[in-house]
Amino acid sequence: MSTDVHAPASRGRRLPPKDAAPKGRHEEGTVLVTGGAGFIGSHLVDALLARGYRVRVVDDFSTGHWENLADAEATGRVEVWEGSVEDPALLRVAMKGVRWVFHLAARIFVAESVDDPVAYHRTNVLGTVQVLQAAREAGVERVVLASSAAVYGVPERLPLGEDAPLRPLSPYAAEKIANEMDARVFTHLGLPVVALRLFNVYGPRQRPDNPYAAVIVAFLSRWLQGRAPVVYGDGSQTRDFVYVGDVVQAFLRAAQAPQAPGGVFNVCRGRAVSLLDLLAAMRPLFPDHVPEPEFAPPRPGDIPHSIGDPTRAREVLGFQAQTSLEQGLRETLTWMQRHLPLSRER
Repeated sequence: MSTDVHAPASRGRRLPPKDAAPKGRHEEGTVLVTGGAGFIGSHLVDALLARGYRVRVVDDFSTGHWENLADAEATGRVEVWEGSVEDPALLRVAMKGVRWVFHLAARIFVAESVDDPVAYHRTNVLGTVQVLQAAREAGVERVVLASSAAVYGVPERLPLGEDAPLRPLSPYAAEKIANEMDARVFTHLGLPVVALRLFNVYGPRQRPDNPYAAVIVAFLSRWLQGRAPVVYGDGSQTRDFVYVGDVVQAFLRAAQAPQAPGGVFNVCRGRAVSLLDLLAAMRPLFPDHVPEPEFAPPRPGDIPHSIGDPTRAREVLGFQAQTSLEQGLRETLTWMQRHLPLSRER
């Protein structure tokens, strides 16, 4: 997954500029987004470009997609480098002249982390430390990294505040705890780092074409194909769904809030929605008859209930999710209908 930074440039592999700024001198308004071709990262890239920044993207395209960056590339203010955060040479060059780093590159599937914990550790732990060290050496002003609500495991009580006990149930969750600890250490060493615990993020560009697809796009895609959504368990389990556009705002605020460095913040709506209620909210989006859901046994490791407390993010970052579930579902469905090859079965 490493990249030779001296290889010929092509659409699949971009060279860093030879005149990158030296350590300690920031190119005006230049930021780096690792994982910037992914679901959340590409929305963040769009938002940064809309605010006038120049953006560098480092992504190995293992789960990211070039089409997510089509609008960004058209601006002429984004550089896309195909490569891995496991490649320290690439990171050292990519960091030069950068003001902020948004670190979203990761292996993200909980069940897969159980099957291949070594590969997950290499990317999610070692890769993150290499991002932080490269940022520190380059004199970056601040790093904002993506953590996960998976760190909480099965909660003792709800809603979940940031001081709740951490009970990881998978290698992925343990790796995110390690990321948060490294964020605190590097902040102590002089690199301001902020960690955001993302709850159940959904929205356009999230794809259903993998066995670990998030529940919202999995349900919507089944109904778009005229098939029954599959509910694992009885449907009473709850999640705190937060729209991707709101999550982007949390990243932007975390990059600038004076008291944020060294902190960990929930990114959530603070509202519990059961899977049955989620299906009920989706049903009006389909004017034709859709099949009733099918129920399957609960999957091992599934958490019955999850809801975050957004208070700290509101008070320190000035962040509060604004998008209603109904609005977010409409936006997600519209994107899926326009961009994904989902044909309704007859």
